[in-house]
Amino acid sequence: MPKRISDKRIREIENTPIIYDENSPRLSKEQLEQFRPAREIHPEWFNITPKKKRISILIDIDVLETLKSEGKGYQTRINSILREAVFGHTK
Repeated sequence: MPKRISDKRIREIENTPIIYDENSPRLSKEQLEQFRPAREIHPEWFNITPKKKRISILIDIDVLETLKSEGKGYQTRINSILREAVFGHTK
């Protein structure tokens, strides 16, 4: 379980002045709104497996039989094919 930061340490952090310079400039509200968590942009950096959702889908029999004929893991292969088609890469 992660360690909890003490109230004293939180107050110290809150009271530490922010120093802006050329390496860490003050950003406008609009610039800050463009920020996204790195885990959203590059989930592979965090080794995060995307959440899965169970769905029902109709697939042509010949496609399904071909994927099944390659052995176990045909659903994973279907997901990889879809990921490649949608995002241009696989995990």
